[in-house]
Amino acid sequence: MSKATELVLYRTCKRMIERGSTDGLAEKIDIFYAAGKLTDEHYAELTGMLAEKKEQV
Repeated sequence: MSKATELVLYRTCKRMIERGSTDGLAEKIDIFYAAGKLTDEHYAELTGMLAEKKEQV
């Protein structure tokens, strides 16, 4: 997988969280990470953002 594709996936997930489209996203992020499609840093940031978003609701 190219770095560009990895970055697009990360940005898409980040945008979805920012917009509140989080239904089922935690599981998808876990799958992407397990498949090596997200870096450790991106995974940590996205899961942190998801946790914050859920606290706001």
